[in-house]
Amino acid sequence: MHPLLNLGVKFPPEAYNYGKRTSGETHGVVLTKPHIVDMILDLAGYSENRDLANLRLLEPSCGTGAFLIPAARRLVRSARRHRRKPSQLSDCIRAYDIDRVHVEATKRAVEAVLNEEGIGNGAAKSLVESWIHEDDYLLAPLGDEGFDAIVGNPPYIRIEQLAPELQSEYRRRYESLFDRADLYVAFIERSLGLLRPDGVLSFICADRWTLNRYGAPLRKIIAEKFHVKAYVDLHQASPFESEVIAYPSIFAISPGTPGPVPVARLSDASADECAALIQGLRAGSKNAMISTYPSWFIADEPWVLSPPEHLKVLRDLESRFAPIEADGKTKVRIGVATGCDAAYIVGDDSGIEKDRLVPLVMRADIENGKLKNNHHFVINTFDEAGRTIKLADYPHLRKHLDAHGLEVKRRHVAQKNPDSWFRTIDRVYPELVKVPKLLIPDIAGSNEVALDKGHYHPHHNLYYVTSDAWDMAVLGGLLSSKVALFFIWSYATKMRGSYLRFQAQYLRRIRIPKPEDIAPQLASDLREAFIARDFKRLDVLALRAYKLKSLPEFDFVDTRK
Repeated sequence: MHPLLNLGVKFPPEAYNYGKRTSGETHGVVLTKPHIVDMILDLAGYSENRDLANLRLLEPSCGTGAFLIPAARRLVRSARRHRRKPSQLSDCIRAYDIDRVHVEATKRAVEAVLNEEGIGNGAAKSLVESWIHEDDYLLAPLGDEGFDAIVGNPPYIRIEQLAPELQSEYRRRYESLFDRADLYVAFIERSLGLLRPDGVLSFICADRWTLNRYGAPLRKIIAEKFHVKAYVDLHQASPFESEVIAYPSIFAISPGTPGPVPVARLSDASADECAALIQGLRAGSKNAMISTYPSWFIADEPWVLSPPEHLKVLRDLESRFAPIEADGKTKVRIGVATGCDAAYIVGDDSGIEKDRLVPLVMRADIENGKLKNNHHFVINTFDEAGRTIKLADYPHLRKHLDAHGLEVKRRHVAQKNPDSWFRTIDRVYPELVKVPKLLIPDIAGSNEVALDKGHYHPHHNLYYVTSDAWDMAVLGGLLSSKVALFFIWSYATKMRGSYLRFQAQYLRRIRIPKPEDIAPQLASDLREAFIARDFKRLDVLALRAYKLKSLPEFDFVDTRK
């Protein structure tokens, strides 16, 4: 724990101005279905048959009380069973939220539940005042007593949506806030640090951190000091009252030495299915929804939670082939980000000086693997040495950017570099245009790979592969195959609708044969099938290249055309 972690720091309400989510909700709030909440409380060991008056429960982000209301009901019923007085319960629950409206609503709801369970108005009001607090959980001083059960649904917030000074304070305190992490990783980190030796943390949240780059520090913390007691995959289910884009998971984690881990996969997360899962976990019985992983992942390894038969094939491929960039001659990159496409992407009739315009290919310019020339250009604000140009030397460009002045100048990159306010976020590389490259859209159902023979600079919604070692059509054939898709399906974050993220961090983990290990005829066949976009043939040829008889079946939306 950071030595300053228990020193309270306050920020004004505007620092938490998250804005609206795509679901229309604010502050990252997504309501969890009641029977899912019950399952999470059960996973945390917070059940009525225990003497809950001897335990401390923490809810770090209580929202409107989805977890706190049933937890309070369980506590009161347990107290009645074990002959505990209401005055003995004042330290049994601690809950936080930064939203005053949420806090007041939760207090009213919990007080009503306590009244229903037979606790009088005065005692009920005293308990909710003791339990529920308006504060920032990540900054609030919590003491050293620790907790036996920590449950909840931490907020779905990108850290860059917060005020810079708040971001800085969070990053100072939490090593898990790495790169562009979602805020829930800090909630997990702090909660782990607050567990008593036999305590359990059970959260429902997006599973991105288990696989991607920004989750690496948190995975390392867990691998070194904690035991994953259970993991529930909800890719096929809908556990929330509203739709979310990223897939959620549920996990239960305790301090201790890693051991075997039951991994469950729910088909619909209905009340009956959740009850059957809890019963199966308690009994240690085997059933169709539970697989036991004899050991967990080490250090910051991604948690590739494929079914055992899939994992066996994946590990075999990883042992026999090197990652795509291992030769030092093949590179995976992302296209240019401008910070304001409306200003920096123009047509050929813009009137801007021609030497500032670089031909651009965007996601919408690719159709069935073919590139359409939609006459898009990206403005190049850098000279050949990588310095920003002198804008005064380009009066037409200056006039154009002045017309977009407010949009351009309020970008973070412009505020950070006021003398070169007109620059794009990323540097544009005109020399990249003539380099043959494979283009891969970021979000897709399957691997939609297109070949640019040397005509365009990629836009930021496209990843691209270049190589001095490969015939690009042969490499394109391998990367368009179901074998390459199997790698991405295993490694990548899955989005709602079975779409995958084809990000560089996942593409770089694709294993490929060495070019010299592919027989000339096989290389020729791969090239021909890729150009013809004959994916059935490509899949068969790729199996030969990887020396595989077959692949295990896996669910994906085949959008290859």
